Amino acid sequence: MTTSGSRFQSTPVSPLVRVGPAVPLPAAESRVPVLEERPWKRPLDVLVAGLLLAASLPLWPVVALLIKLTSPGPVFYVQAAVGRGGRTFRFYKFRSMRADGNDAVHRRYVARFVRRSDGDGVGKGGFYKMDGDARVTAVGRWLRRTSLDELPQILNVLRGDMSLVGPRPPLPYEYELYDDWARRRLAVRPGITGLYQVTRRSRASFREMVAIDLEYIERRSLRLDLSIVARTLPAMLLGRGAL
Repeated sequence: MTTSGSRFQSTPVSPLVRVGPAVPLPAAESRVPVLEERPWKRPLDVLVAGLLLAASLPLWPVVALLIKLTSPGPVFYVQAAVGRGGRTFRFYKFRSMRADGNDAVHRRYVARFVRRSDGDGVGKGGFYKMDGDARVTAVGRWLRRTSLDELPQILNVLRGDMSLVGPRPPLPYEYELYDDWARRRLAVRPGITGLYQVTRRSRASFREMVAIDLEYIERRSLRLDLSIVARTLPAMLLGRGAL
């Protein structure tokens, strides 16, 4: 974890890993509320994430090989994300974009939709994944469609940075645009999937997305989490990119 005023380290830890650019921790950390976690939440996360990791491990070398054979650069991408209470953490993904990609276009995309009152123009990939992003490789498009690029976030769950179910973690340049109401979605651990991903997803505005995340926080229960996981897995298997 980093503290206010510090910077997220951007030094690559391995030739297989690309780490995103250094970014400052958002200054409004102290205004982010933190709710007490349900007692069943962490044990369920560890159990299910451990099972998912064991079941998916045979896929990891296949995905890694496809990435290495089709585009120069590392297999993994690590970037700063904002988690519970406004604290940053290292967010793991399989690399789906060119290693020399510039995030300026995505920054403008995010800024436009955070500030809009409607969801007009949000891509089919949802709020976080633009349509027609020239940075995305051919293999990356398949990884995103099947959500296999998100598999390494199982490690984030096991580390305690994330949960299986919860609001998606924003990037720091997205979080900087949040008002106090939107920051309430960081009152709980961010998730790999969530209520927004299995309901509105690509049809929702930013304000609707936040409202759905706050609804999830208000309704948190074991039954709801299991329902969201159950609705996520078929969408992944059918290549609908539910994450």
